[in-house]
Amino acid sequence: MANVVWHKKLRILLDLTRDDLDHPDYPGLWDLIYATDRFYGRRGVPVSERDLQCGGVCRDMGVDAPMHLRMRGGRREAVHERREDEERHTAPMSDEHKAYQERILRAAEEGGFSGDSEVRTRIGRTWIQTDTLVEGADGRRIGWEVQLSTIDESGLRGVRARAAKAAKNGITPAWHTDRAAYAQRNDTHWTRSDNLPAHVIARNGDLRIVSGFRVLDFWHCDTHALYPCPHGIRRCGKAHATPKPRDVLFDDMVRQTAAGTIVPIHFRAGTKVHRYWVTSADRDRLDDLNSNDTRLPPERDTAPATGASRNRPTCQPATHPLTVHAPQDLPYIPALPLQQPAPAIETAPPALVEHPGHSSRAADNTTGLPSDLITLQKAADDAHRKLQQLHDHDERAQQRQVWRQAAQAAQAAVTYYARTKRLNRHEVEARLRQLVRNSGRSDAQTAASSGA
Repeated sequence: MANVVWHKKLRILLDLTRDDLDHPDYPGLWDLIYATDRFYGRRGVPVSERDLQCGGVCRDMGVDAPMHLRMRGGRREAVHERREDEERHTAPMSDEHKAYQERILRAAEEGGFSGDSEVRTRIGRTWIQTDTLVEGADGRRIGWEVQLSTIDESGLRGVRARAAKAAKNGITPAWHTDRAAYAQRNDTHWTRSDNLPAHVIARNGDLRIVSGFRVLDFWHCDTHALYPCPHGIRRCGKAHATPKPRDVLFDDMVRQTAAGTIVPIHFRAGTKVHRYWVTSADRDRLDDLNSNDTRLPPERDTAPATGASRNRPTCQPATHPLTVHAPQDLPYIPALPLQQPAPAIETAPPALVEHPGHSSRAADNTTGLPSDLITLQKAADDAHRKLQQLHDHDERAQQRQVWRQAAQAAQAAVTYYARTKRLNRHEVEARLRQLVRNSGRSDAQTAASSGA
């Protein structure tokens, strides 16, 4: 049984503990709804096809639980159709869940903030049920929802709708779990800690959040970058941000979200949007980057999200370091040589400087690319091919230097040509490599036929 019922057609919540069902503007509402439900019962209409559902715990979990009405001893009652829905109301809260609620309140109080558990906030004609609500600085309200290993993953529905409803009404949703399956969902901002017993969660040791918090690494997409270009091209020359996982103490997370120094963001990676928690300084730098992605945003002074603590940890670290063995059957792939910074438009590479009586900008008849580009790329490929044929260490070191110089000259020429012609450098380089590769194959076939 439940005291709150959701009417699907009227789209309102009915509080059976109130005489007017908490809708004083609709006199006689109970008589109308009860008579309608009794009529459906006499006609044999299944409970699942009527208009009433559980509006309490079941609705908060995103479960559609049909109900019917009855009168017992002059008291109004709403009865679940299924036993498992009824048991959802009577199941006691786990000790781990209670320990998390107590720890959130204790951490908030230590930071100078107030809070309460099982807070029911009235929003218009509906409510928002929050596990633990922390009142932060500047009117900030953080609604902590703790979801542990108490129900099957398929039963956890309606998270996105509940989080959106809370955010729409001024509550920042913060969902915490100990299950990796929940933490990998992208329906709200999840954080995860290790699966720990209640007495470990409740004590004052350092409880760490191992998933959900990120540190943004800002970098420039040039030849010296450590990350691949997120746009899928070789190097676009723009500034980017890459989120890196970072552990944070659970108590610090509670206090800093209330203070506003840790905030939620929506990070776009390609066509997918991820939800992370980051520092407010990283959030501001990301906003600067999105407004002008041609240069890196300025760094901002900020206190670290985590720091050393004198408390003993709540979980033990691994005793043996993780050893990663590289596979032995992978072929050797030579690394591309480091490129020099692209020259200015006004300065041309030496290979493309025109001399009197000679035009080095002569174009190939089939591709339209300058013949000097083709010559430089062929020289770089020949140097690399020769490097692969050598086995002596000293000879390979000398030839590797020759290959790097030839490759740098070819790439600098490509950059200069693409800039002067206002072309996409990646497309020019791809077309040049394909041309040289095809010409090399045709030369090899001609040499084989002549030898035969």
